[in-house]
Formats: sequence, structure tokens, C-alpha cells
Amino acid sequence: MLSSYKNKTVLVTGHTGFKGSWLCAWLNSLGANVVGLSNSVPTTPSNFSVSGIGSKIEDVRVDICNKKKVKEVLDSYQPDFVFHLAAQALVRPSYDEPVDTMITNAIGTANVLDALRGAKKKVVAIMITSDKAYDNVEWVWGYRETDLIGGKDPYSASKGMAELAIRSYVESFFRDESSNVAIGIARAGNVIGGGDWAKDRIVPDCMEAWAAGSIVDIRSPNATRPWQHVLEPLSGYLTLGVELSRSKTFHGEAFNFGPAAHNNQTVQDLIESMSNYWGNVKWSDTSSEYDGVYEAGLLRLNCDKALLNLGWVPSLEFEDTVRMTVQWYRDFYQSENISELTNKQIKEYTDIATNKGLVWAS
Repeated sequence: MLSSYKNKTVLVTGHTGFKGSWLCAWLNSLGANVVGLSNSVPTTPSNFSVSGIGSKIEDVRVDICNKKKVKEVLDSYQPDFVFHLAAQALVRPSYDEPVDTMITNAIGTANVLDALRGAKKKVVAIMITSDKAYDNVEWVWGYRETDLIGGKDPYSASKGMAELAIRSYVESFFRDESSNVAIGIARAGNVIGGGDWAKDRIVPDCMEAWAAGSIVDIRSPNATRPWQHVLEPLSGYLTLGVELSRSKTFHGEAFNFGPAAHNNQTVQDLIESMSNYWGNVKWSDTSSEYDGVYEAGLLRLNCDKALLNLGWVPSLEFEDTVRMTVQWYRDFYQSENISELTNKQIKEYTDIATNKGLVWAS
């Protein structure tokens, strides 16, 4: 199924980020002609640098908020597919720069949509938002694509705004039969995996501290999160892209891509599982000292729509997710041959999905 990307021109915005760099590496391995659009590499180190993907694709540096430049890139490359991931992707920094977060996530999304209005050939655009776009009322069952969009914090609000922009452009410009544009909306939650060095994230914090033989401070060990490997939602994005290239049946619709419900584990569970693959780990519960910003509780996604209409389900169990994540970092910190870490795990993940008979891996 994913062979559909071979020899196709694929534009990935936010290609230097954690998820974007993994997606570019995967598309490159599928034989796609990848064009990346981003303003900078967000962290040092980064999966973008470690994987060396920048030398294998067209690496274009443009601010997603520059409407004119974004249009010039789309007009120049005339992509067959667009995956829009460029964003301010973290909740906590959104409290420091709420307006910048909203401009990047909402106006940046609108800029991509506006540039697509000039598409001279058929193009599929997968707009990645977030599970945070849902109005989180803290219920225990999974949110469905028909549930309300909301946003109690600046980051969540920015993703809700992006969703409104997408709906507006779909209904105003891309519903006509003559339109060359097919839009898909992908919602997923936080992901873990090798190559993430974002600030104030549990896995990077642990890996950096343990690699240095230090103690890592954990502020909410009893908090429950839906842990998901980075390749899981990416397989969903790619599957949705192929489906829309074949038929516009789901044009303008949203799809959830989340982990199985039993993969919801506490932070302490995650740390204890990671210790099975690292050893001699040290951590300290600093919950009593934390007086930080509001953070939503558990937000589950119901992914039945993706299963029924795309044949997509998660491939990994929690232990595999943890094992692959920790092994990536162990190899990074202990090995000189690190450039193939990402591609090796893409192949491993694809092999697992193939052995399970999943539709997208066929």
C-alpha cells in the first residue's frame, strides 16, 4: 500500500522536528522525492541531524508564518502529497508565548491551505493537528472524531483554531468537484521514540540524565498517559494519504490515530519498563515541589473510524514501544555508527506490522 509514494513528490512541513524527521526518513525509504519545509532545527541533538536525512531530501528553510514564501515553495515543487506538521508542538512553552503559538499553529496552517488553492494538479494534503484539539472534559472513554473541539490552554486552543481554519478552507474552496485538493485531518497525541530531545519531556529527560549517570526529577509519577511510538501515528498519516489519493470519499474528514487502550500506563510504569533496557536508573519524585501550569489529565482517543475505514490499528504493544525507544537512545549514546538507527527501526516496525497482517503494511 505504501508503495504508492514511490517517485511521488511529497512536501513535509516541520521536517526538522521529531515526528517530521521520522516521516521524511520513512518516505525516503519508500522512494519518494521528499521536500522539507521548516525554519530551523528545533533541538540539539536532533533526529534530523542524527539520521542525516537533510542530505537525502530537498531541505528548504522557510517560516511557516511567511505566507508568500510558503506559496512559492508549493508552486515551485507542485507536490503530489503534503504532510503539514510544522508547529509549536509543546504545551508548556505555549504559556510563555501564547500568541506566537497561536500564530504558528493556526495561521501557519491557514498559510498552507491558502497556498494549496493554487494547485494545478491533484494533491492530497494531510493536516496534522492534535488530540489536544478536543474539548477535554476529563471523561474516561475515548474521544471520537465527532466530539467537540475546544481548548482550555493556549496550545490546545491553537490546535482548535487550526481545525477551524481547515474546515473553513475545505467548505469554502475545496468542496467543488473541480478542486484538485483532497484534505485529510489527522489527530494524535504525544509520542515517544528515539531522537526526541524536546525540553520537559519524560523520555528525553530520563535518557539524558541516565546517560550521564544522573538522577532525573519526575514531577507526576502517578499520571497516566497513552504512550505511543512515533511510528504508530505516522503509519496512520501515510495510510490516510494513500486512501485519499485513490478516492475522495473521506475528503475533509478527521481521523484519530492513537494507541490501544491497554497501553495507557503511568509515568512510573514507563520508567520501570525503561529500566529493563537501561539499568542502574535513578529518579526522584518531585511532585510536592511542582507548582506549574495547568496540564490536562488523561485524554483517550477512540480509533474505531481508522480501523473500519482505513484498516489501521496500532502495531506495537507497550513493551515493544518502550524497548524500541530505549534501544535507540542506548545505541546513540554508546555507538559510533548512529546514522542508520532511524532506518533500522522503520524496517523493524514495518516487519512487525507485516507479520501481523496489517493492511497498510501489505
